[in-house]
Order: sequence, then structure tokens, then C-alpha cells
Amino acid sequence: MSKRTKSAVARGSDKDELATVLVETYSVNDAMNQHLLVNLNPHTWRAELPGAARGGRTIAAIFAHLHNCRLVWLKNAAPHLKCPAPLDPYRCTMKQAAAAHKKSAAQCLRMLTDALTGGKTRRVTKFSRGSWAPLWPAGGAMFAYMFSHEAHHRGQVLMLAHQLGYRIPPNVWGRIWQWDRLWRDAGYETRPR
Repeated sequence: MSKRTKSAVARGSDKDELATVLVETYSVNDAMNQHLLVNLNPHTWRAELPGAARGGRTIAAIFAHLHNCRLVWLKNAAPHLKCPAPLDPYRCTMKQAAAAHKKSAAQCLRMLTDALTGGKTRRVTKFSRGSWAPLWPAGGAMFAYMFSHEAHHRGQVLMLAHQLGYRIPPNVWGRIWQWDRLWRDAGYETRPR
């Protein structure tokens, strides 16, 4: 947790507390993605999808999409933050995706921390999902969009692995629902609240 986030907690207002919880929640978001990446059967990474004639993303393309969307958000809302390189959905490896996700998650966390706890000195004041969508003020809806976008695609990964015959065991997929553990693993002294 950044010094700024810790000081927001120390002030103790309800608004600061909510901002801190949202930042913490996003910080464990990538732990969920990393957990899936570590536990995916490598045969699923580029496996042909059921009903492939209708199109759709491979699991590799989904993870590349998640990372590349983060880059769009960063470039539009926080151009002062350095963006990592994009992922090629057709060539990236699981290892490359994991490393790229770590980098883009760290920058998105910086962006959200500034947007939600930066006060009058914040640099992140707007959020753009892409050129196809109107600008939003940076805030709670920005967090909700970012988190729900990734949760949606995590669900797709789980479903596709199952459909491809490589079902992820309950002790693995269930970990993304063990939020108390995710908080502890992230080094937070509190639990989800």
C-alpha cells in the first residue's frame, strides 16, 4: 500500500476508507489472474475453441486483451505513468502474459490510487474505456468497470478451460473467492471490509 493510501486510512473518513478498500480490492485483482495463469493447463493456452467457426478469443487472447485494455485505460487516464509493452494475442506465452499483467496491474493500481485518494492534487481526473465510449470522471465507476471487466474474462477463462476438457479443479478456481486469504497474501493488515 502506498504512503498516500496509508495516510488516507489514518485520516479515517468514510470516503477515505472506501477509497482504500477499492484500491486494496484492485490490488488483489491481479493475484486472481496470476493464480489462474499458474494453474492453467498449458494445452488450453492456444487450444481451438468449441464452435471456433463462429469466432472468439483463445485463452491466450483473453489474457492479452485484459493487459491491452489496461494499457488503453492508462494511456487515456494517466499518460504520466509508463505503460508496459502490449501483448500479441497470437504469440504471447503464459510466462510473458504473467509478467505483463504484473506490470500493467501495478500501473493501474497507481492510477486508481491517485484517482480515488489523491484529493485536490490528483492527476487522474477522467477515465476512458476507449475511443468508442464517452469520458467518465475518475472515481468509483472507473474502479467498478475495471474490476468487473477482468472478473468477466476470468469467468470466460474458467468456462473455456472446462469446455476444452481441462477443467480447473475447485481448490484452484475457488481461490479467487477466498478474499480473506488474498488480502493476507497481499500483505494487508486488515481483511476485506
